[in-house]
Amino acid sequence: MGYVAVKGGTNAIAQSIKRLKYNRIKKGEILSINEIESGMRGLIDQVMSESSIYCEELAAISIKQAEGNPEEAVFLLRAYRSTLPRKHYSKVVRSEDMTVERRISASFKDIPGGQILGASYDYTHRLIDFDLADETKEELIQWLENFNKEVDIIEDSTDINKLPKVLDYLRSQGLISDCGEKNNEPKDITKKSIEFPTERSERLQILTRGQTGAVTSLGYAALRGYGDTHPTIGELRVGSLPIYVDNPLNNDHDDEDSFYIGEIKVTEVETLFPASEEKEDGKVQMELEIGYGICYGQNETKAIAMSILDHCLEIGDPRYPTHDEEFVLLHIDSIESSGFISHLKLPHYVTFKSKLDSIVKTRKGE
Repeated sequence: MGYVAVKGGTNAIAQSIKRLKYNRIKKGEILSINEIESGMRGLIDQVMSESSIYCEELAAISIKQAEGNPEEAVFLLRAYRSTLPRKHYSKVVRSEDMTVERRISASFKDIPGGQILGASYDYTHRLIDFDLADETKEELIQWLENFNKEVDIIEDSTDINKLPKVLDYLRSQGLISDCGEKNNEPKDITKKSIEFPTERSERLQILTRGQTGAVTSLGYAALRGYGDTHPTIGELRVGSLPIYVDNPLNNDHDDEDSFYIGEIKVTEVETLFPASEEKEDGKVQMELEIGYGICYGQNETKAIAMSILDHCLEIGDPRYPTHDEEFVLLHIDSIESSGFISHLKLPHYVTFKSKLDSIVKTRKGE
């Protein structure tokens, strides 16, 4: 392609940037970082997930700077992330150690530990609450006091820190094959460009930080006939996972000597897909396969869609685009897709003139 270097226009560009700031503050209101953190939980979770960096404060600053545009906010956070030194690697995180806030299963009504509805829009009417326009801080404080009193008197013996996995029950029944541990070093897609065919560690990294809308759309397409799959959710969990790092002064990697550095909130989904397997005696036996999804914060639709695409890419099928890893993995990244679309705004004077000349020649019959 023939691009033309942009020259001149320095003053015009400076005025454009000044106009951008004017549009952000022209109503004379300053949106505090604390207010964004407190009231825009869904947007912060989405931005952190697509940026691959877990920090609510940084996500809130990026959202403020981007005026609520998640695409721009993710760009800002990814750029900042690339400047950070990598001082430590966390120890392996196991979702069995999650402090669960919400936990449901579409496969079984009764599951060990019970279903926990938690906080979800699933059970609300999708009607605008016009009372929010006149909401006062005094009303919120009173509501919170009443809510905390209700929580204090609820007695529940369920240990939400060690809830058993639903899929463990299916494994115990022999309906899911045991998956042995694979302790290969995962490939880091932030350090090396991917090459096809990819490993599952690479696919999961790209899927988890994929653009929420893109991941959801392709997962939806896989269900509608552009894939060969229709799963059932074995378990969906939302909760906090503790993060530990090894003692930097000791190379023994002893769990007892590791340091707790905080926790991250994630959404984890395990979906079940019926499949047939031919045994050694030639008989065909049905079993269940698993798709896996996990992402920062509470973003259940994305995690479910990720688990669908994970299974699609794991089995592969040239008949369907959602089973093609090159098609899926190269088109769901927010920075890659928005960057390439946005490049169309750059000067294309030479290439367009070439096209124009060709059109004029065909009109003249040359």
